[in-house]
Amino acid sequence: MVKPPSDLEKFESFVEIVEALRGPDGCPWDKEQTHRTLAPFAIEESFELAEAIESGSTDDIVGELGDVLLQVVLNSVVGRQAGDFTLADVIRGIAEKMVRRHPHVFGDTSLKTSGEVLQNWAKVKAAEKAGRAPLSHFDLPKALPALQRSHKIGDKTQKAGFDWPDAHGVFEKVEEEMRELREEFAKVPRETSVASDASPSALPADLRKALEHEIGDVLFSVSQLARHLGLDAEQSLRVANSRFESRYFKMRANVETSGREWDTLADADKEAAWQQAKRDLK
Repeated sequence: MVKPPSDLEKFESFVEIVEALRGPDGCPWDKEQTHRTLAPFAIEESFELAEAIESGSTDDIVGELGDVLLQVVLNSVVGRQAGDFTLADVIRGIAEKMVRRHPHVFGDTSLKTSGEVLQNWAKVKAAEKAGRAPLSHFDLPKALPALQRSHKIGDKTQKAGFDWPDAHGVFEKVEEEMRELREEFAKVPRETSVASDASPSALPADLRKALEHEIGDVLFSVSQLARHLGLDAEQSLRVANSRFESRYFKMRANVETSGREWDTLADADKEAAWQQAKRDLK
């Protein structure tokens, strides 16, 4: 049995715990992990942290920050055991980067506004990456969620002088893409438009490809509209998902409380229950 550290508030104690998990008498699962197997968990924990922040629950935020910290330390221990890098390398690297990218704080550069800070940040970042192979054409991680990536692509092209002049222009583009989607959607047989029947074989291949194209264009343009309005499409969708879930389960609870069977309700009754749930949650 491995004895845990006595002072669990110290960062060193946490590192010692993770080291023990990867040690000879540690956890079989933890000892099997590699950077590649841990990558999906890093993405998942980042999303859970974002959800906790949106919920406003301090306890949830603290818990999810701990989970993110675990990913950093665990990957660092894996790196040390492989002889590639150490936790000290990770800390030194990010510390040097923060000093380098904040010359207005740690140097003599004068930057007065957030806009100036972001412009200088991009300039320093570009200098750092000069000569290095980019992660992609826009130097963005491929694992980014599609809406978030779309937003960042817009940021990149805006800085290069290729963007709509204002949000009104983007809204017109959204409407244009919706018209094009509507034209393709008009070709969808009504009997195949039910979600449970919408298998890949439910539509002709060329129509399916056209619809995928047009839906993608709508999503991309909506993402750019959010960006022009100072909103984040990814966050907006997460909030919408959460709102729908709350209303849906409130609706189901209301129906159950009333003594009715959900499966026996007519569509009109389900819609009435949905509207009642919306009013209850306002």
